[in-house]
Amino acid sequence: MRQLRASAPGRVCLFGEHQDYLGLPVIAAAIDLRIAALAEQSGEPLLDIDMPDVGERIRLDPRSRQQYANKRDYLRSCVSVLQRRGLTWSRGYRVEIRGEIPINAGVSSSSAMVVMWLRFLMAISDQRPVPAADDLARLGHEAEVLEFGEPGGMMDHFCAALGGVLYIETVPPFRAHPIGTGLDGIVLGNSLEPKATIETLARTRAQVAEGVRLLTERFPSFDLASTPLAEVETALTELPATPARRLRANLVNRDLTVAALGVLERGDVRALGELLLEHHAQLRDGLDLSTPKIERMLTAAMGAGALGGKINGSGGGGCMFALAPGKEQEVAAALQRAGGKSYVVKVAHGACVKAV
Repeated sequence: MRQLRASAPGRVCLFGEHQDYLGLPVIAAAIDLRIAALAEQSGEPLLDIDMPDVGERIRLDPRSRQQYANKRDYLRSCVSVLQRRGLTWSRGYRVEIRGEIPINAGVSSSSAMVVMWLRFLMAISDQRPVPAADDLARLGHEAEVLEFGEPGGMMDHFCAALGGVLYIETVPPFRAHPIGTGLDGIVLGNSLEPKATIETLARTRAQVAEGVRLLTERFPSFDLASTPLAEVETALTELPATPARRLRANLVNRDLTVAALGVLERGDVRALGELLLEHHAQLRDGLDLSTPKIERMLTAAMGAGALGGKINGSGGGGCMFALAPGKEQEVAAALQRAGGKSYVVKVAHGACVKAV
């Protein structure tokens, strides 16, 4: 009996960390660390799912209304989202899910799993729709974020569904634009420090929102997407320190993202490295997202020949990455010596499913 294999990639956020949920643009790239489901049809109309990476087994009936076991029960929430679109399932499968993406490390392992699982569920449904990648991303956001009322944007889902390097507009209706450029030399470094994604996102989002509210009281024409930083520098000094610092960092990062788009389109990797370091400084000093170990890893990467780098993901632990074309192995070794786990990665294609 033929098996089905579905997979989706993780991602690095190049520019715009903590920007997507604010309606500000981001630039991100899918990477060739993937999560995959290998499935074989079974006799019962049930899904028997083995996840050896996390030591879990789940049996679910896609014909019934799903009862969530916890607030991040994504395998069941994907079924619910597709049920609402009229999909049905009359064939059962034994499924093994394994991943190469570091878990709870800021490389979008959960969103990759959600997008992969949605693509698989569509392929085995009675209707067998073939979704446009953009629609698949939106379904992923619904299943992971909206279904549980959690904070978060669509960057991860666009990367997992579309692949490549993307410039992502994060105001409705949300759009992802491929950047037609190669991007070599990415070295991912896992600090092996766990992070609290949901808590970090919620806290930072609330503090930035408070900064926007207070600044708008003093500067009624303020617009987060378009007001130049220079116009509000004085007004920012009149705000409480923490929301002012958070908001200023987001304004700087907004402008760095716009500058980075032009640099990527020109293929100027040295300028790209410098912008990554500027972005990291705002994430570290303005948003308090870095850790001493990640700082040591970034210093080690630069000493080994990297052009730049930054923390990756919501922060407080997890991963960083360095841009080191031609010096990938040297930087990977330096990250290992600094106590991390390193991966030389390439830009990857989006979610797919095929018979094997």
